Amino acid sequence: MSELIPVNILIADRSYRLKIEAADEEMVRKTADLINDKITEFKTHFAGKDMQDYVSMALLWFATEQNQSGIDKVKWQEAAAKLGSLEKMVDKALSENQS
Repeated sequence: MSELIPVNILIADRSYRLKIEAADEEMVRKTADLINDKITEFKTHFAGKDMQDYVSMALLWFATEQNQSGIDKVKWQEAAAKLGSLEKMVDKALSENQS
């Protein structure tokens, strides 16, 4: 079992102390940076009452991106399955022609 390390992550001007696996530290920090970049982008382009508005917009954006990635993955899996089926049909047709 991996040992957890403590890290401090800053999101929307608030510090969060987390315990994560050392192998995940870079990913967690990059994700926090991405979230903060989105919050800054939303603050620049949209009027909001407070930081909670921008955090909510960033959360909605992030969740939508993750959902789209999942949809794209399913589409690729379906395409791969169809191509595999097509390959089998071509192989069968070629083997019948060689006989």
